[in-house]
Amino acid sequence: MEDKKILIVEDDEFLLQMYTTKLELEGFGVVEATNGREAIKVAKKEKPDLILLDLNLPEIDGFEVLKQLRQDEETKEVKVIVLTNYSQKEHIDRCLELGASDYLIKAHFVPSEVIKKIKDIL
Repeated sequence: MEDKKILIVEDDEFLLQMYTTKLELEGFGVVEATNGREAIKVAKKEKPDLILLDLNLPEIDGFEVLKQLRQDEETKEVKVIVLTNYSQKEHIDRCLELGASDYLIKAHFVPSEVIKKIKDIL
């Protein structure tokens, strides 16, 4: 996993730091974004192997980020795991239709399980 780069898109500072630390301990390279606009910019610049994407974001929400990533030649192939508190079926369906690799509800997954999902997808 040494060369794999993860972009974490999360506006909650505590969660952002926690996931950054845990992923770095697992040997991943980590880049961060705290809003949707920044997420798109960082994804294009850093070309991460996987994006951990919250839906509830300032500026541009996660749905729009996912849509824009999929429409862009440079980022359309990047794997995206949505990690959010939204548990409604229509949110899940919409993200999967937009091309998310997986959809995880924060309350149902501890960080170690999220990291296992990341490893499974990569």
